[in-house]
Amino acid sequence: MSTDRTRPAGRRDRGRPGTVPPQRTPQRPRHAPRPHQWFAERLLAVLSGQRPVHWMLGHTIGEAYDQLAELAPTAPLGAGYRRPVVRACHGVQPATGVVEAFASIATGGQIRALAFRLEQGPDLRWRCAAVDLGGERLPAVR
Repeated sequence: MSTDRTRPAGRRDRGRPGTVPPQRTPQRPRHAPRPHQWFAERLLAVLSGQRPVHWMLGHTIGEAYDQLAELAPTAPLGAGYRRPVVRACHGVQPATGVVEAFASIATGGQIRALAFRLEQGPDLRWRCAAVDLGGERLPAVR
């Protein structure tokens, strides 16, 4: 019995013994969200009361956890009957391993601003280093 090294192990075309079935075209992998987009969703979950503050323990450094702990009890992004959503999130990289980001959050009929800073540690993991929630409420754009 000869071994076909071009065929993946254990794969055979059942129609013809010893042949390899045509390979499927691989699906394009979904792009993972950028760190600031991922953090915007997590911060929104905490600041809207959907998740507890301690959910961010391993994802914060410095004063960021204290800032969240101070903001979260009032659920400032909770908006009654509608679930708040991140409308837009943008980040800039002023230095290597640092992202300063801002997001606009739709909370019912209001748009709120959320700014935060991410820092990449020696383990290459991103952590939130600061959070600022704009206090001014703007009318929703229709």
